Amino acid sequence: MTAVAADILRLANPGVQGLSPYQPGKPIEELEREYGVSNAIKLASNENPLGPSPRALEAAQKALRDINRYPDGNGFALKQALARKHGVAPDHITLGNGSNDILEFLARAFVQPENEVVFSDHAFAVYPIVTRAVGAKPVVTPAKNWGHDLAAMRAAVNARTRLVFIANPNNPTGTWLKAGELEAFIQALPAHVIVAVDEAYFEYVEEREYPDTIAWSAKYPNLVTTRTFSKAYGLAGLRAGYAVSSPQMADVLNRVRQPFNVNSIALAAAAAALSDELHVKRAVQANREGMQLLVGAFQSLGLKFIPSVGNFVCVDFGRPAAPVYEALLREGVIVRPVANYGMPNHLRVTIGLPEENARFLEALKRVLR
Repeated sequence: MTAVAADILRLANPGVQGLSPYQPGKPIEELEREYGVSNAIKLASNENPLGPSPRALEAAQKALRDINRYPDGNGFALKQALARKHGVAPDHITLGNGSNDILEFLARAFVQPENEVVFSDHAFAVYPIVTRAVGAKPVVTPAKNWGHDLAAMRAAVNARTRLVFIANPNNPTGTWLKAGELEAFIQALPAHVIVAVDEAYFEYVEEREYPDTIAWSAKYPNLVTTRTFSKAYGLAGLRAGYAVSSPQMADVLNRVRQPFNVNSIALAAAAAALSDELHVKRAVQANREGMQLLVGAFQSLGLKFIPSVGNFVCVDFGRPAAPVYEALLREGVIVRPVANYGMPNHLRVTIGLPEENARFLEALKRVLR
């Protein structure tokens, strides 16, 4: 690092100085260029392999005609569609450039440098990023069976705590919390603590006791539920997400939301995607079948894995997984290393199309010989 670069880093806020940039999954184009392979597949970023609904694509095409105009800064049509879907008034909704945007709003709106933010070990990498970016202290509680230990999280809450992040289901582990235990946790929080329940993978979960926390927003004014169109709806490239909360909470979040934070194509495509429930059902069915195939193969290979209710599964190689990841890259298969989540022996694999799942398993068997 040059002296000038070092000086620039020292100018940054202390919390930012300690951050490392978020590392996304390796793009297919980069892999093919770097390794000289062709027809690579990507099972690294928990994307919907079926792609978006045809209705969403049609709406996006129409929206292209007006990209010389700014988008609707209030997202009226999308908010109306979300309000109908969830049975809430539009003033309960905050729109984001992906649900990550909402997580940052929460930190910027409510968290000061003297505050603490509580989240679990092995939880989504954005939680420490937004916490440190505002200069606050991250409090990471130990995981329980790779998932959230709510008792440990409650014990970590104190007078300085302002925000708690809970991913349900959790990324990257795929673990989940039942309705009763999660609501009891929220009820036990003091009034000065806001709880954000990140439900990015909500649509994929088929467990009977899994909660829909949006239905709780009227009871808990300190609760914020975030969801996204990037996963089951297949719109990851357009970056559209939202939060449902009390109107008072939404009012505060909208005060820090940047004007036009969701582009016009994303607004149109997301609203149209909500109208195509059959497409989401197809995505969930394909995910269920792909998950059964992968976990069955892991069992046959003698590999442990973390049971997942998302559209991905973490497999444990019982040794550092980096060489396996590298070998899979040379086979033209991109999965996700999760050593940065404190899981150096695991790789996270997104459920793909049937032919992609089969190719991954064939490559994995060759790598493990």
